[in-house]
Amino acid sequence: MTVELVGGEGTDGVQDGELDGAVRADSVLESVVVHSSGAVCARRARATVPGPGAFQVRVGGLPLTVSEHSLRGRVLSGPRGLRVTGVRLEVSAALRPADRLPALQRKLEESRATRDALEDRRQRLVADIELMAAVRAVPPRPRRGDPPRRAPVEAILALADFVGDRLDLLHERLRTLEEELRRADHDVDLFARRLDDASSAQHSARASQECAAVLDFDGPAGAGEAQEAQEPSARVEFELEYQVPGAAWVPVYQLRLERGATADSSGGARPAGGVLVLRACVAQRTGEDWTGVRLGLSTADLMRRTRTPELRSLRIGRRQEEPATPGWREPPAGLEELFSGYDGAVAPRTVPVRPAAAGAMPPPSVPAAPAAMAPAAAGAPDGAGGAADWMESESSRGYGAAPPPSFAAVAAAAPPPAPGAAPLPPQARSLGRSGLPRTPSGAPNRPGGPAPQPGPAPAQPLTPADELLDYAGLVLAGPDEGTSRGRLRPRGTGTDPVVREYRGRAQSVSRLAKPAHAVEVRHSAGSFDYRYDTAAPVDVEADGVWHTVPVCEIPVETAWEYVCVPSVDQSVYGTVLLTNASGRALLAGPADITVDGDFVLTAPLPTLAPGQCRRVGVGVVESVQVVRRTRTHESTAGLRGGTVVLDHVIEVEVANRLPHPVVVEVRERVPVSDDKDVRIEETSANPPWSDPQEPHDDRYVRGSRLWRAQLPPGRTTTLTGGYRIRVPAGKAVVGGNRRG
Repeated sequence: MTVELVGGEGTDGVQDGELDGAVRADSVLESVVVHSSGAVCARRARATVPGPGAFQVRVGGLPLTVSEHSLRGRVLSGPRGLRVTGVRLEVSAALRPADRLPALQRKLEESRATRDALEDRRQRLVADIELMAAVRAVPPRPRRGDPPRRAPVEAILALADFVGDRLDLLHERLRTLEEELRRADHDVDLFARRLDDASSAQHSARASQECAAVLDFDGPAGAGEAQEAQEPSARVEFELEYQVPGAAWVPVYQLRLERGATADSSGGARPAGGVLVLRACVAQRTGEDWTGVRLGLSTADLMRRTRTPELRSLRIGRRQEEPATPGWREPPAGLEELFSGYDGAVAPRTVPVRPAAAGAMPPPSVPAAPAAMAPAAAGAPDGAGGAADWMESESSRGYGAAPPPSFAAVAAAAPPPAPGAAPLPPQARSLGRSGLPRTPSGAPNRPGGPAPQPGPAPAQPLTPADELLDYAGLVLAGPDEGTSRGRLRPRGTGTDPVVREYRGRAQSVSRLAKPAHAVEVRHSAGSFDYRYDTAAPVDVEADGVWHTVPVCEIPVETAWEYVCVPSVDQSVYGTVLLTNASGRALLAGPADITVDGDFVLTAPLPTLAPGQCRRVGVGVVESVQVVRRTRTHESTAGLRGGTVVLDHVIEVEVANRLPHPVVVEVRERVPVSDDKDVRIEETSANPPWSDPQEPHDDRYVRGSRLWRAQLPPGRTTTLTGGYRIRVPAGKAVVGGNRRG
């Protein structure tokens, strides 16, 4: 990211032209895809090709929240062979005159100036009141020997009247001024609140920052004739894509139902119409308004990696070298020699050390680097070379130095190998007859001599990181940066404070309170990702609040059913069997249900896969009535009346007061028991009820029975059923034998 300072009025009003060697191009935001968090924006721009060869195009108007690494550019139309070779982001500061500030900002500044002026007047008025209140009549000091003087009562009273009248006037002015100041504070708070709630695309600061993208264009390699044939007046149309944070969406629905249909052969009632409209609540604070854009809504995670891993083939045979990374080579040797002259010119001079005093301890000597040790003479025998090394080490020790430890002591200190242990390393096996370890060349290592140095490890191929292959994002370290000087490294990740502030505001969208029954799209989508596109262009302001936009109409199949559980509640509830007839999933969210144009309620809609059917409740239906009556008869049976028989009869009366036929599902329950002494027998039901094998509302209920009554308009029917409980005479049903 490059930061520039631009003075004057900025470059917002500049048309196509040259700016710092780059062609200025105006762009239009064309499409936006909102993900579960964040959005991908696409701008379309046109520019004039200045001539053959490479050139740059600068596209302004980008928000400050743009992710630099997400910039993508591609040519849509233009001269043949023209392509985008690089895209980078530039941030510039521009001064704005007062007439180009937003209206709310100007009103806020005017109200603040008015409040400051009123506050100054109030402070001066308070000072005048304090000064006037301090006015007192001070009598003159009497001289020695003078007789007492009469007090000037009239003058004192006149002064008091004057001070009182003046204070009354000043206090009246103060009350009026404080009322004006209160209204001015209210105006300041009001305009500040409106400015905070306004779109983040309106930059209210006088010195604002502007973001632009610079695209590098070039023809194909080796196509010089084609580049020379380009006309200077040719136009190129390209698309710029980038990612921004601070956008979110949740699905909401509108289910429009109509009653009035005949019952079908399967027992369901098909309404005259059922339409499900998908809408979306979109909130964004990206820093730019979306005006007339094609909006896409995706459940995918924008920050999730989608790159597939590169699997290497397994080969049997000799080990092969790793293929070199394209676009990378190892740094050449001798880099430090390039800075020898610089170090000699600017390096600090060494301070001379004074000779040590007599009797002082000599400074410790710094051992030489292992690479600086002189190797054995070429062609000398191993014994001679080893003897020379040993003699050199003996002569290098000063007088009074401790003698080297004997090899016998060193060997005695080493523990013997355990039985079954691994064989000794080659260094241990290279001991000669003299019992001394040998150097890699074969010469024995004398006691007190230097330890044998291991051989150089095989060079490992360097594997550059991904950021090192971004050539436009690399910088060259200077000569004062220590060991990294003269080397390329990625640009620092530090972000401008203003950019961080805008990105912090954008992240506030994720903390918005969602509508009732709304569910996060990442949770409702599960392990799959879906995308929905709006049927028409939409407008969404960058004010950080929810905006409802229409998306599309979802093909669904609806069937009316009425459900009643009279043993719990005799109210009849209307339900709609909603089947997803589209090829995409319906995400969970709230649905505003209207029946015959009247709003009924807002119900939570579950996630529906393609072809899946779920029941959606629409509330109580007063025109369908159910009455339940029960009769219980207790008797005895068996030898000496040892068994109590409880005979329960259930009658359910269903009445249809609607002008169209309905199907009412009446749910009853037969008691169940795990006691072997208790027997439960069902009596014949009219019409017969059924034992549902499938769970109701994702839950299986033991002993449940169903009636499906099909009623024409204005008709009434009676459903009869029952069961018989046999219990020993010494036992009773929990809650009493006689229960309704």
